[in-house]
Amino acid sequence: MSTEPPPNGSGQPPEDDPFRKPPPTTPPGGGSPYDSPQDPYGGQPQNPYGATPPPGGGTPPPYGGGTPPPYSGDPYGSGGYGGGQDPLAGMPPLADSGKRVLARIIDIVLVSIVVGLLSWAFGISEYETDPDKIEYGKQFGQSLLAAVLYIGYDVFMTAKTGQTLGKKWLKLRVANLDNGATPSAQTNLIRAVVLWVPAVFCCACIWTAICGGWSFFDKPYKQGLHDKAAKTVVVSSA
Repeated sequence: MSTEPPPNGSGQPPEDDPFRKPPPTTPPGGGSPYDSPQDPYGGQPQNPYGATPPPGGGTPPPYGGGTPPPYSGDPYGSGGYGGGQDPLAGMPPLADSGKRVLARIIDIVLVSIVVGLLSWAFGISEYETDPDKIEYGKQFGQSLLAAVLYIGYDVFMTAKTGQTLGKKWLKLRVANLDNGATPSAQTNLIRAVVLWVPAVFCCACIWTAICGGWSFFDKPYKQGLHDKAAKTVVVSSA
């Protein structure tokens, strides 16, 4: 079986995605292990403690009275994992933030080479701009070209395998936080737009550093700002 999932352009991960986590299973027999046993002869549920039910029905508390402690629900409150379930359960370990930065630098270098060559071919390279005569049209044209190429590269590569070339070489992978599957094209478009549009048109180095560097401090999922927007994480693929 191939280790690379098929291209994913739909909103939901395909059922045969090898990275998709299996759904939670129900214990054999179903039901709660604390359900009252039934009378095998068709009578009322048996009292497991052998005592006579108090007036009004029901069974006596197993610990001698009083109200049982509130153990139901999320033990961590609203800030937990939603019923105590960790979304990362069954997924590979989260990627090291340093390796993520290196993978992003590799991608930037690769795409920048293509941007430079096409800008030169179309005559919109900023290096041909007269410093005494600012040509806003050329500058905007090159920025637009860069945005299209960076976003297109990220969306196409990540929706196909969960990996750009940089991530593939460093054995990293982008995954949906909720199910571990390869993100869809729509999810990757959100992720790429948040990362690249401000970087290309406004504050390249500052925004890229903030957006990607957020993973160094984010807990518990090591998400960059673009990951938070798309609800994704970066995990190891080794």
